[in-house]
Amino acid sequence: MQNSQPVSFYIKTQRSFSPARKYIWILTIVIGLGGQFVPLIGLLVPFIMVALMGMSLFKGKYWCGNFCPHGSFFDNLLGPISRHTRIPQFLKSRVLIAAVLAFFMFNLSRNFISVMARLGSADFYEQLGLIFSTTYLMVLLLGGLLGVFINERTWCQFCPMGTIQTIFYKLGKTLGLAKNSDEKVTVSHPDLCHSCGKCARICPMQLTPYLQFSEDHQFDDEKCIRCNTCIHNCPAGILQMAGPQEAEELKENVSLAGFEKARYYKARIKSIAELKEDVRQFNFELLNPAQMPYDQGQFLLVEIEPAIKMYRAYTISGSNADNSEVSVTIKKLSDGYGTNIIFSNLKEGDTVNLKGPMGNELRIDPEGKELLFIANGIGITPFVSTVQSFFERGEQPLKGKATLLYGTRYEEDLVYDDYFEVMADQSDNFDYHSILSRPRTDQYQKGYVTDILKDLDPSPETKVYICGTAQMAGGATTILVKKGVPENNIFYESFV
Repeated sequence: MQNSQPVSFYIKTQRSFSPARKYIWILTIVIGLGGQFVPLIGLLVPFIMVALMGMSLFKGKYWCGNFCPHGSFFDNLLGPISRHTRIPQFLKSRVLIAAVLAFFMFNLSRNFISVMARLGSADFYEQLGLIFSTTYLMVLLLGGLLGVFINERTWCQFCPMGTIQTIFYKLGKTLGLAKNSDEKVTVSHPDLCHSCGKCARICPMQLTPYLQFSEDHQFDDEKCIRCNTCIHNCPAGILQMAGPQEAEELKENVSLAGFEKARYYKARIKSIAELKEDVRQFNFELLNPAQMPYDQGQFLLVEIEPAIKMYRAYTISGSNADNSEVSVTIKKLSDGYGTNIIFSNLKEGDTVNLKGPMGNELRIDPEGKELLFIANGIGITPFVSTVQSFFERGEQPLKGKATLLYGTRYEEDLVYDDYFEVMADQSDNFDYHSILSRPRTDQYQKGYVTDILKDLDPSPETKVYICGTAQMAGGATTILVKKGVPENNIFYESFV
């Protein structure tokens, strides 16, 4: 297999914009450009400055991420066209931040002194407004260039107004003003984090929340602009904005079911099997600890970048009898940051760090009288270890019957198809059905797993476990509910 071009660490993503954040960039144009022709418009700036300083006493740099006209301009207009590369460290340095703030204060003071000589004249307020509108225009131009050629929020790393907000935020914390009003990015529990690093990859300020959660489960970095980008893009869905009291309640009420036995492992890659051109099974020999007891349907984390403690989550697709060896099956994605590293860098004999077992959604209840497994694409992997344990080894004999529905696009996309066929032939209480949406031959039924599901007659007691795309899961759930299966009997996990 030929290696593709490296995938960029920083990625563009869908942002969640409030009405203010979505449209307030217009004010930047009005003040910066319009103020050159109607200078009095520039007198809006002092009110903006007072508002951001006042808010920062209570909520840190919340203004930057939600109300700043320049920030809105950078996010809305520059974000889609920005090169979105790593911001050079010197642009984040304290020396540059202090120098820009000093220059800003000096230049503003110099201009004020000059204009004060006109105090009482007819054009005093126009000249005063022109100072502010020109400053706004300079930020628009310089910040715009940096935003296009580096990252849309490059200017925000050393913005003097941002620095002033940080200073006022420190003051607010010292005075106790921010104690109850300061909402921060909060994780339900650090043990639930997959350490995938996506929050760092999509953070407009290029911060690393997943590495910096405090004992109270909050992200305390004063540079955080509270823009909610990490919250809306967290694959595990475990982030939210919360104040101190709400964060404490989260700590007390969070459930760690499925994660309570997770620990770090040192492992050696014993073998790598190429199942398809873009699908490989990685078999890990556990070194320390030497065994990983797990429940079928759980996943583990594979470290891909030790320097920044970044992992990727993959469902455990099998193990040997004593769980001293575990396997994961990985499909390479052309735009997948983790899979590109794994396929290019991990070799047989390499030592890697793992964490597991983790996950609760697809842990199978063997007491169920009727089990239904539904998968499409690489979402089939959790059911490999399930079938292995229940039907090949008989480690957890089922009291009822299980049915597996599996759909892909083409014949070459099917993995473990022969294995499931054999297990179905050998087991009286296991049925297997595969279907292809774009078959090249007439060997397979054409359609989607939901088409097979329409012909089934599940009982209301059926326990359903779904792994695959959100579209498939949504369609399957709709059909099942109409057939009388309660939603609380349907469990879903995405492989994306």
